Amino acid sequence: MVPKTGDTKTNTMIFSLKNQPGGLARALKVFQAKRVNVVHIESRPSMRRNSQYEIMVDVQCNDNQMAELIASLQSEVAAVKLAEFDMGVDPPMSPAIGGSFDNFDEMVCWFPRRISELDQSQRVLLYGADLDADHPGFKDPVYRKRRKYFTDVAMAYRYGEPIPRVEYTAEEIKTWGVIFSELHKLYPVYACKEYLENWPQLVKYCGYRVDNIPQQADLNNFLKRKTGFTIRPVAGYLSPRDFLAGLAFRVFHCTQYIRHSSDPFYTPEPDCCHELLGHMPLLANPSFAQFSQEIGLASLGATDEEVGKLATCYFFTVEFGLCKENDTLKVYGAGLLSSIAELRHALSDEAKPKIKPFDPEVTAHEECIITSFQNAYYYSESFEESKEKMRKFAATIKRPFGIRYNPYTQSVEVLSSAEKIVGLMSELRGDLCIVHNV
Repeated sequence: MVPKTGDTKTNTMIFSLKNQPGGLARALKVFQAKRVNVVHIESRPSMRRNSQYEIMVDVQCNDNQMAELIASLQSEVAAVKLAEFDMGVDPPMSPAIGGSFDNFDEMVCWFPRRISELDQSQRVLLYGADLDADHPGFKDPVYRKRRKYFTDVAMAYRYGEPIPRVEYTAEEIKTWGVIFSELHKLYPVYACKEYLENWPQLVKYCGYRVDNIPQQADLNNFLKRKTGFTIRPVAGYLSPRDFLAGLAFRVFHCTQYIRHSSDPFYTPEPDCCHELLGHMPLLANPSFAQFSQEIGLASLGATDEEVGKLATCYFFTVEFGLCKENDTLKVYGAGLLSSIAELRHALSDEAKPKIKPFDPEVTAHEECIITSFQNAYYYSESFEESKEKMRKFAATIKRPFGIRYNPYTQSVEVLSSAEKIVGLMSELRGDLCIVHNV
C-alpha cells in the first residue's frame, strides 16, 4: 500500500469472478459508479475454486472509499483486500454477476437441472450433416441430402414437442431389413434374457419387423410406460457430457438416420439400427434403466476428467458389456447387439483372453475403439453387481454437493446445504413408512 497525496492511497483488492462472458465488464461498472480510478488490473485462474478467475485491482482511493467499494462489489462478486487474501481469507461466496445462483455454481461448470434445459446440451462431435471423406455415404449426394434433413429435424427439436415421424425410403427400409434379419438369428444364442424379454412387446406396440423401421414417437410412449425413459432426436454423436446429462433425466438421445446402403453391416457412428436394435429392448428393463440413469447423475457437475472416466465405463458396460447367465456369458451391450461381426467375436474362443471382470477403477482407463473390435470386454455377474460397483465408483467423484432426481418435476435437486438434506429426509420418511407398513 503506497501513500499518495492527502488521504488518497493506492489500495489493492482481490475479487473472484465466475468465468462467463461480460462478467468483468459488469464488475468494473461498480468502480465507475463509485468514481474510483483503476490504475492496474491482473487476472489469473483461481487456485481455490474451479470455474473462477481471481482479479487483482489497484485503485486510487482513501480507506473509507475502499470500504464502500468492497461493500458495493460484494453484492455482485466476492471481494476482499489483498492483505486479507494473503493471510488466507477466501473471498466470501456470493451470487455471480448476471444472475442469482446457489453457492455451488461458483465451483462447478454449468449442467442442466431441468429436463427442458437439455435443449442447451446438444453438442454434436461427429458427423451430423458433415460426413468425412472416408464415410460410406460421403460421395452419395442423395444420402448427404437425406442426412441434412435428419440433422435439421434434430437440431430444431425442443423439449415438449412431439417427436417428428419419418417417412423412410424403400432403400432405407431395405437396409434395415437386411440388418434386422441377420441379427434376429443371433439374439437367441448371444443376448441376455433381460434383452429378449421385451421383444414381444416391441413387436406388438412399436412395429419391430423386417419391413418397417420403428418410429421414435411409438418407442417414446412405450418406454415412458415401462421405465419412465423418453427419447429425444439427436443429429449425431453427442459429447460425453451432454449424452450422460440426458441419462440423468431418463432421456435417451436417439438418431433417426440410417447407415449407407452400400455397407449395411458397418457404420462409423451410431445410427437408428444401433439405437433401436441395441438400446431400446434394455431401456425397457427397470434395473437397466436405473443403471443408465445413475451413470448420468454421477456425471452432473463432475470435471472433464471424471466425465471421461464415466463415459468409458458406460462404453464398456451399456455399449459392450457382458453378463453371466447360468454360468454362461451373455451380451447386454448395445454396440455388440447391433454388430453382427463383433457380436460373434466377443463370445468366441479368440476373444476369451480379452474378457475381464468389470472393475470401474480399471475399466475407466481402457481405450474405446469405434473402428474395429475392442481390445477388451468386461463382464459382471448381473446388472445389480454393475450398479453397486458404479455407485462405489461414483462416490469417489468429489463434488461440493449431492444430486437427487425428482421424477415428479423431472428436475435435478442439488443437495448443497443442510436444510435441503433435511427436506429430503422428511420426504423419504413417508416412503419408509409405506415400506414399514408393508
